[in-house]
Amino acid sequence: MLLSLRIITPLFVLLAGVQAEKAEFVTNKCNLTSQSASERKALQLLEPLTNQNFTAEGPESEYLYIFQVCGDAGGVKNAGLVQQKKGEKAEIVRIGDYNKTRAIKGSDWVLLFYEGGDKYDSHCSKEPRRAMIMISCTTSTKNEFSVVLEDNKKNKDCYYLFELDSNVVCPVIPSKLSTGSIILIIVFCCLAVYLTGGFLYQRLVVGAKGVEQFPNYAFWSEIGNLSADGCDFVCRSRGNREEAPTYRGVGTEPLGEEPEERDDHLLPM
Repeated sequence: MLLSLRIITPLFVLLAGVQAEKAEFVTNKCNLTSQSASERKALQLLEPLTNQNFTAEGPESEYLYIFQVCGDAGGVKNAGLVQQKKGEKAEIVRIGDYNKTRAIKGSDWVLLFYEGGDKYDSHCSKEPRRAMIMISCTTSTKNEFSVVLEDNKKNKDCYYLFELDSNVVCPVIPSKLSTGSIILIIVFCCLAVYLTGGFLYQRLVVGAKGVEQFPNYAFWSEIGNLSADGCDFVCRSRGNREEAPTYRGVGTEPLGEEPEERDDHLLPM
């Protein structure tokens, strides 16, 4: 019994971890009709847009459209996009459900499909409504939702088209600067702040004039002298050196003998 508990417990923890991983994305609520991995990644790109309603008025300002990414738009269960008629009755029509979703990703856009909405009353062969939401890249931080058209003047394949401008689908531009360049930029920025701040402090607070306005002037002047002394010590040969004694050869005359004195010139001739 104890052995079986030891085996079952890790399996239970593993399954709980997998379930938690699946539940961490709100976009997992969308049920993809194709179960494609690429479409699931496209949906996960829209994760920052979840848990919020986007509203827009129709062309004739008669209807209000409410859209939500993988959530209940306007509080209507399983409805990703609804149409609400203005007025006291506030009639709501389901345009598309997030239980029937498709997602196509481009370089800077995502096209979202919601299908399985309420059926048309008379036109479009009474087929279920569906919506296409084009989510495009924009540099603005504000998300703007708008109605483009309702194409229902045909027998089948009718649809609603919407646009949502958002920066969450914008591609990430890789930095072309190397690590060394980034470090140099940071160093130069810090140096500029140091010089500017120090100059203003010395001039306005201390009241220094001339070269004394340079921050830590005494310290940097000593650094220069010390650097020059170090360079002089390393790169130059200096000091008093005694001259080495030169080599002298041994004389040819025998040692210890005095040279013979010649006094012949003193004798009388």
